[in-house]
Amino acid sequence: MALLLYQAQQLHYDSATMIMRLKAKIQSLEEQMNSVSEKSSKYGQIAAEEVPKGLYCLGLHLTNEWFKNVNLQRKPRDRKHMEMKLKDNSLYHFCVFSDNILATSVVVNSTATNSKYPDKVVFHVVTDEVNYPPMKAWFSLNSFKGVTVEETLTMGRTPIKFRNPKYLSMLNHLRFYIPEVFPALKKVVFLDDDVVVRKDLSDLFSIDLNGNVNGAVETCMETFHRYHKYLNYSHPLIRSHFDPDACGWAFGMNVFDLVEWRKRNVTGIYHYWQEKNVDRTLWKLGTLPPGLLTFYGLTEALDPNWHVLGLGYTNVDSQMLEKGAVLHFNATQSRG
Repeated sequence: MALLLYQAQQLHYDSATMIMRLKAKIQSLEEQMNSVSEKSSKYGQIAAEEVPKGLYCLGLHLTNEWFKNVNLQRKPRDRKHMEMKLKDNSLYHFCVFSDNILATSVVVNSTATNSKYPDKVVFHVVTDEVNYPPMKAWFSLNSFKGVTVEETLTMGRTPIKFRNPKYLSMLNHLRFYIPEVFPALKKVVFLDDDVVVRKDLSDLFSIDLNGNVNGAVETCMETFHRYHKYLNYSHPLIRSHFDPDACGWAFGMNVFDLVEWRKRNVTGIYHYWQEKNVDRTLWKLGTLPPGLLTFYGLTEALDPNWHVLGLGYTNVDSQMLEKGAVLHFNATQSRG
């Protein structure tokens, strides 16, 4: 810029010409900055999606097995009984949205291993079309102590709005459409694919949420995890609707009352805030900020022992680990 000013003085440019050159220079710099930003986001996405060769080969092997073995593609003989279980609200329904076969298997297996009533546990595993065949093959070839596992492909049928390529996984946003994905269910426990279950979780289904929609463990032991950390309080819409010192909470192990969800049109609330954030002035990226807005005033605090977070980057107290029902290894979580 200093060079341009010096050149203008030497060449005696008039003000109008100088302004035009300055605008052109600024526009060029902005375009370069946007280009670098887009590349950074894309490379970050590629890095986040990279997996070790062994795991990649596992997916290929399972996909090959799925298409080669016609028995895996046939509907099981007890399909009718299984379909009844998928809609039976007297059972314990869990949902996982993931494209990671082994991580999902750990969640299912650890839940089954620690369950008092594994035959009453139903897992609804939702994945994308690329990972559906290997996911289906894996759970068809392995058993989990009588736990029912249903693999579903709903990405194309669920009306996810606000598709943003900067989000690393659209599967993360299905959590805001759970009543539409499972229209027959009244209550579900949502689990992230980076958790390990260490206790029986059946008591979660009898917890009274007191008319709320979301049961979650709060994370406001430190000011770092209050609302002002995640939202832009310089924006009047945020400032006028939300207490900056309100407790944050965590996704990863949540009890959702789907009857109250439908009654209060929670998905509609999510859409409202996404529309208001079209220019990203309310929050940047991720699923937790819109979750905090969507479930504001609709969240029941659960006992912290149900969900112990921060494994992998903080020194979690050994007593908390011992008492924890669900351990969350969310140190490298960057998908939202």
